[in-house]
Amino acid sequence: MTDIIQLLPDHVANQIAAGEVVQRPASVVKELLENAIDANATLIKLIIKDAGKTLVQVIDNGKGMSTTDARMSFERHATSKIRTAEDLFQLHTKGFRGEALASIAAIAHVELKTKQEHDDVGTAIEMEGSKIVSQEVVATPKGTSVSVKNLFFNIPARRNFLKSVTVELRHVIDEFHRVALAHPQISFVFYNNGSETFNLPISNFRQRIVNIFGNKTNEKLVPVEEETEVLKIVGFVGKPEFAKKTRGEQYFFVNNRFIKSAYLNHAIVSAFDGLLKNGTHPSYFLNLYVNPQTIDINIHPTKTEVKFDDEHTLYALVRSAVKHSLGQFNIAPVLDFERDPNLDTPYGYKNTTTNAPKIEVDRSFNPFKNDTKSGKQTTVFRPTPNNWDSIYVGLESKGNDTKKDIRELHFESEEQTVSLFENENEAVQTNTTYQIHNKYIVSTIKSGMLVIDQHRAHQRILYEDFLKNMTIKEATSQQLLFPLQLHFSKQDIEIINQLKDDLEHTGFVFSNVKEETVAITGVPVGVPESEVSIILEQLISDVENEVPDSNFSATDLLAKSMAKSLAIKTGQSLQKDEQEHLVNKLFACKEPNVSPTNRNTFITMSVDELDKKFI
Repeated sequence: MTDIIQLLPDHVANQIAAGEVVQRPASVVKELLENAIDANATLIKLIIKDAGKTLVQVIDNGKGMSTTDARMSFERHATSKIRTAEDLFQLHTKGFRGEALASIAAIAHVELKTKQEHDDVGTAIEMEGSKIVSQEVVATPKGTSVSVKNLFFNIPARRNFLKSVTVELRHVIDEFHRVALAHPQISFVFYNNGSETFNLPISNFRQRIVNIFGNKTNEKLVPVEEETEVLKIVGFVGKPEFAKKTRGEQYFFVNNRFIKSAYLNHAIVSAFDGLLKNGTHPSYFLNLYVNPQTIDINIHPTKTEVKFDDEHTLYALVRSAVKHSLGQFNIAPVLDFERDPNLDTPYGYKNTTTNAPKIEVDRSFNPFKNDTKSGKQTTVFRPTPNNWDSIYVGLESKGNDTKKDIRELHFESEEQTVSLFENENEAVQTNTTYQIHNKYIVSTIKSGMLVIDQHRAHQRILYEDFLKNMTIKEATSQQLLFPLQLHFSKQDIEIINQLKDDLEHTGFVFSNVKEETVAITGVPVGVPESEVSIILEQLISDVENEVPDSNFSATDLLAKSMAKSLAIKTGQSLQKDEQEHLVNKLFACKEPNVSPTNRNTFITMSVDELDKKFI
């Protein structure tokens, strides 16, 4: 029998490695930005075209590479960060696996230009699919420039799995935010399709957060700071009243490296216990500094998951630090057992009696005194307890006129409400709907019983209404007495501008859309003013995450998102007429069987099925 095991060719091995390192354009952005940071750059420029599908370019002013290093950087497992296996537990740099450039070069067209400070000229290398196309001397400024073009050009199947430009751009921006937030001491500039999206100067951590997420973010932040032998925490959490429906603004950085940790996230949520509304998530930007020997970063190819030696201690420290900050800045109620001596009674007044305040009344004052200036005589009555009946003196002579006046008086009657039904008994008899646990509506049908999920049913009703209004462009709008000012980040404003026309067809009226502010003067009929910001936040989140997928139109996505936000929630009590109206509207829909997310809106149970339950 012949041997069947053989070594893979280098270009195949590189493509397999690329599958672990490069999942989408955002992965390339992350690797190139981290390499620029390791090169001690103070200014990093990121240039993106078509969400990174066409071009990802990173330019830095770091220390650059020699000609030999430039060529070696494209070899597999080539790195300057570690030498021995023990170095994996003393990491102070970003990239250490030595696979980034080799993996990227295997699936894209890569152009590298680099020069060290003391050299007169630099080196330019072009590669296509792990093959060197050219290497030559070039005039270039100090630092390194890496251009990655036509990602997955030799793996069409992987390219077809990429999402739309909007979704891929969102992932690129997320990676840019993670790197920029972890390094406020470095200046970052981000260009998207030729326009400058972010220009982040060198600053402190708080200012970096504000520069990324908008000036309104500054008033939402609560500082968190704690230092122990095990852990040092420095950062900010968002105030509970600014909690969002999405998990967008949640960042953990361990030794200046972004990580994801559901365990530590639970510690934050437990610290906010009792302060958040249902369905909302707190914002946090926390830097955690631990001994590098106590963590293992090399457990995931993207290095976003970290293994801690003592997770329970970190959990307790993070939770207590956040809870302490919320109480210290009067965000959460606390019990204060310390007595303020400034509020004590001075010694000189301890044994003295308190004099009650006196009230002086002018007993000679009479508001009904004679008005001699106008020439009118006013009769003054001064009834006393003994002669109270004197108040009626003088009215006997005008008795007839008084009766006449009383007969001519008209009294305003209370408003009478007319019943919707001519006979209340008939209304009770015709009612066939009942609500169970404020969640389901039960109605009788000829064959048995109908059970309707009120939330999903209302979603279907609203979805078809919004879709109809946006299609025929005849939505009605209710004007607001005062314009509603909402604040969003720059990338969220771009999404709102994309959906502005469709939103206006549903009934929204925008008076002004600026860089970070949206002014709304009209909303669709039936939409509460307090729900507008929630609707737009949910809509932005759905567009960024492409819910549903790219095969659906923006109009369909908008109708689904608004229906989900405005539908009757589970737990809401409905009156009898509201229940009947919901049932009638549901079965007037084109597709009453399923919700906009393809879930059943109702189930039926026949009499035979009910009978079997009692056998």
